[in-house]
Amino acid sequence: MAAIFAELLFYVIRSLVGEGLRQAAFVICAWLDKQIHSRTAKLVVGGLLGLAAFILIPVFAGLLGL
Repeated sequence: MAAIFAELLFYVIRSLVGEGLRQAAFVICAWLDKQIHSRTAKLVVGGLLGLAAFILIPVFAGLLGL
């Protein structure tokens, strides 16, 4: 019974952390979109953010055990 409760608790915590990170990313990206006016700069920043996400998402997923 304790193992089932622990798994349920871990699932809830992972969901909350994931949802919080997703909301934070949307807020930051919306703010950044308003700050950058040039299309070229948006492409460069977007590419850098995409590269960082490509590298960091597997790291965070491994740390959270997803």
